Amino acid sequence: MKNKTELLAPAGDIEAGYAALYYGADAVYLGLQKFSARAGAINFDEENLNQFTAYAHSLKRKVYVAINTLVQEKELPELMQSLDICSRYHVDGIILQDLGVARIVRESYPEMELHASTQMAVHNKEGALYLKKLGFKRVVLARELSLPEIKEIASIPDLETEAFIHGALCYSYSGLCQFSSLEFGRSANRGKCAYPCRSCFKEKNRDRHIFSMKDMALESDILKMPVTSLKIEGRKKSALYVAAVTDYYRQILDGKPADINRAENIKQIFSRPWCKFHFAGKNKEVTDPDFVGHRGLKVGQIEEVGKGWIRFKPTHKICRHDGLQIEVSGFEKPFGFSAKFLKIRGKNVFESANSEVLEVALPPSCPQLQKGQAVYLASSGAVKGAYSYQKPKPNAYKNATPLGIKIQLTKDKIFLECNDILFEQIGSFEVAKNPMQTEEAFCLSFSKTGGTPFELNTLKLENPEGLFVPASLINELRRKVYSSVQPTYKTGILPPVRALKHTPKAQWVIKTDQITCLQDLDLSLFKEIIYLLNPKSELADILLLPKNKVRLALPTVCRKPAVFEKTIQFFLNAGYQKWQVGNVWGLEVLPAEKLDISFDTPLYMFNTEAIAQAQEMHASRVALPTEDTLENLINLANLSPLPTEFVVYQDAPLFTSAVCIRHTPCSDCDKKKQWIHLEQNNHAYEALSQDCTTMVFDKNPLCFATEAHQILADFYRADFVYKSYTSENVHQIMQKLMNFQDVDNALKGNLNRGEI
Repeated sequence: MKNKTELLAPAGDIEAGYAALYYGADAVYLGLQKFSARAGAINFDEENLNQFTAYAHSLKRKVYVAINTLVQEKELPELMQSLDICSRYHVDGIILQDLGVARIVRESYPEMELHASTQMAVHNKEGALYLKKLGFKRVVLARELSLPEIKEIASIPDLETEAFIHGALCYSYSGLCQFSSLEFGRSANRGKCAYPCRSCFKEKNRDRHIFSMKDMALESDILKMPVTSLKIEGRKKSALYVAAVTDYYRQILDGKPADINRAENIKQIFSRPWCKFHFAGKNKEVTDPDFVGHRGLKVGQIEEVGKGWIRFKPTHKICRHDGLQIEVSGFEKPFGFSAKFLKIRGKNVFESANSEVLEVALPPSCPQLQKGQAVYLASSGAVKGAYSYQKPKPNAYKNATPLGIKIQLTKDKIFLECNDILFEQIGSFEVAKNPMQTEEAFCLSFSKTGGTPFELNTLKLENPEGLFVPASLINELRRKVYSSVQPTYKTGILPPVRALKHTPKAQWVIKTDQITCLQDLDLSLFKEIIYLLNPKSELADILLLPKNKVRLALPTVCRKPAVFEKTIQFFLNAGYQKWQVGNVWGLEVLPAEKLDISFDTPLYMFNTEAIAQAQEMHASRVALPTEDTLENLINLANLSPLPTEFVVYQDAPLFTSAVCIRHTPCSDCDKKKQWIHLEQNNHAYEALSQDCTTMVFDKNPLCFATEAHQILADFYRADFVYKSYTSENVHQIMQKLMNFQDVDNALKGNLNRGEI
């Protein structure tokens, strides 16, 4: 029998959590004060988590905590405190991105389920299969997947799957966006995204919001999804929004048709234009390039503009003081104002009437409006009052510490043991008329735990002589015990990590996807040549390289791993033992235990626990993260249990996206490489469009050559990937890098920033 599909709602604070439960969420996900990918939300402190989990569990609902940021080495003690709190209040699962967090939870908190965050960029069945082997109970799927891809992953036995159904979308695959981090020092992988995807970029002298996504809204299509859990995005949204969206999808899941009125309510509360992303296949109409932010519900278009007023025939009721918005060309956001004065046929009214032209007064600061411009209802007083919800009184629900009590009765004493503490009560006890009532009296008394942090779990009474104890004495003993015993909470221990003794002098590694650019190099100076494979790689060219130096790299994103099956087998049969992976899917298609496999930067080794986890996953070495700070990189290189690789030079992908940036229809596209020049505030970027994937780069590369000597890595690496390089250019760059000199116009990312 198929289990009931879970409706999973967000909670950026406890009020949103209560609203979600009231309107039918089967589970709620939330973040704590630290390590939440929505650091800008209010989030939950310890007391709120205590009350909320206790209340949710009383309703037989679940609570998942998102500890889904990357954790730096110095933050591990604080991480343990957060996990202790989750364990203390019986959280049902931990949603995580960092492999180090996975290792810690699995080793020290096995009672909590591991859920792979969408930040882990699980985008194919192979990646999900590998995480299942790693001990993950659930995988949150990449938003970019189509229904057939979702079904394929959901078919994996004994693995739960979770898919987004409604809310904001990111232009980049989640977890693979470094734009905010490398350009502005605010890491999306650390919960501090500055949302540069919503900004305006210039392309061919036209300013547009090229990367600004519409909102996802799958509506009734959720019934086609065979996943375990249907997830609503929105931990930064209000309780009102959470209530409305949860209510809308609860109705659909319960077998009712999609309610247009409920959908309109959501759009009035907060909504960009809706889309289904790639659910039904490749879809180019998923961005909103002309305007950003909340739009609202379209209720008409201007029919007449006068001095200080507009007239239009609304398709939806509008009341005085409702918020209206109008799309005005040249404005980034729609122009919004409060409808303070309404008229119908020259008379003041409090609300619009059916089929009547409505005149609305404009504020003095209004821009020039024109006939035909769309009018949106962006805030409705009626809707704000439509989603009341019940919630418990403060402190009515709290998680209690279970107590086990053992009692032994003799004629002159009561011996009681609780949490390894011994208590004695002196008395003179006669034989009871009904000895069973003595045990009942003890159970009844000790079950009264109100005002204490305890609940009675077990009580065992030894009364061989069948003695009677007065209720007053039992109550006195109970008060003594409950005032003396302290709650005992689990304290997790960091799993041990043994640092490797590192080589005193690093060796150089070069990575490329274009072998011709290596022609002017003395390859004897390099320990390895890493070649990034693609489905169209010329295998014969790779065979010309010194076999003992070649490491073959699989791409981070691969929607159809089967395209590499023959290539992988060809090189395995040819004896190529060294490979590199940037996503867990690669570990599923390679016989990892038999090969020398290194981890690339997108697997994010931000702490030694993550590196120790990589070691347990049979990694031979790890690349230190490109977006990290100098302090943490130095720590990792010194403390790592595996050899480390530091990327000294790279054209870092800022976005890796399944959204096509081209303007041509898919039917006319050759899918070949195409570069598109972009600008923002006189800063240049380059977008690479190829094979239905878009990658965005800064015009200038990252270069950490002058700082590299401070990071005692075992390998230094230079990447010549994606962008075109001549052999002469590569030779010149490598001469500088190997002398620890930066190239001109180099970017430093977060290297010299104090924190990200």
